[in-house]
Amino acid sequence: MKILNYGSLNIDHVYQMPAFVKAGETLSATDCQLHTGGKGLNQSVALARAGACVFHGGKIGADGIELKEFLEKAGADCRFLRIDPDVPTGHAIIQVVPSGENCILIYGGTNTRITEAEIDETLSHFVAGDMLLLQNEISNVNYLIHRAHEKGMLTVLNPSPITAGLLEFDGLSLLDWMIVNQGEAEALAGTGGDLEPLDVIEALQVKYPDASIVMTLGKRGALCLSRGKKYYSRTYDYGKRVDTTGAGDTFTGYFLAGLSRGEPIGDCMDMASRASGLSITIAGAANSIPDLETVKNAVPIN
Repeated sequence: MKILNYGSLNIDHVYQMPAFVKAGETLSATDCQLHTGGKGLNQSVALARAGACVFHGGKIGADGIELKEFLEKAGADCRFLRIDPDVPTGHAIIQVVPSGENCILIYGGTNTRITEAEIDETLSHFVAGDMLLLQNEISNVNYLIHRAHEKGMLTVLNPSPITAGLLEFDGLSLLDWMIVNQGEAEALAGTGGDLEPLDVIEALQVKYPDASIVMTLGKRGALCLSRGKKYYSRTYDYGKRVDTTGAGDTFTGYFLAGLSRGEPIGDCMDMASRASGLSITIAGAANSIPDLETVKNAVPIN
């Protein structure tokens, strides 16, 4: 099975600051680092390192060539990644203060310039039975769901971030899989925040009965409802938690890689939990995603 991940790519500018900049104020940063970013990029890296046949669709500016090179080095096929010379790549300006708190400014850039014609051309290279993975950081996500569904592709959405526009997508009822955290599940299901995880995922299943649903729960593991069956995976501890950024993207990539190989859902969830557990022992997002051999050989301490 081929997997097309049509998703975002960002350049993250991370500034270490003595304090957050206020209106009319100028402060000097003590350090600046550039990182690869975007949920789309992270999930393609996870898919590739998990051994899946993944193609990344999307768009970067002339300033984003290093993102393409990073993806290719990880093992993703970037033939459907377009370059727009007139618009900058999506990026984030992130201020981090000594307490560890941050504030973030996001510019969508080329991620918001995905056209229907580009989507149609890209999807023409895929067939029924292939998988389409989407997040909510690019334009025309609803259109992508509809066109992929018409082709008979397996459609998967990680609905992050939740926006008012996403909640109005009529394509949500066409999805084959949703991969959500509890907050996203509550927003989609319209429940309050005082329900137990199983109640939340069951409410979401009632609203979208044709979709199988995976709900990640952080330290509490993950739940899945698929075709009337429940699955649960625990977390794995590999030592000191350094950075949880990208753990959800790691889980998503590993879970779908297993699914694409026809592995049992319970096994897919277990391997995804192992991979995400390893990822949080390393700083960063894409850089922290382990390869399949590392995950198989790692021994948890719990």
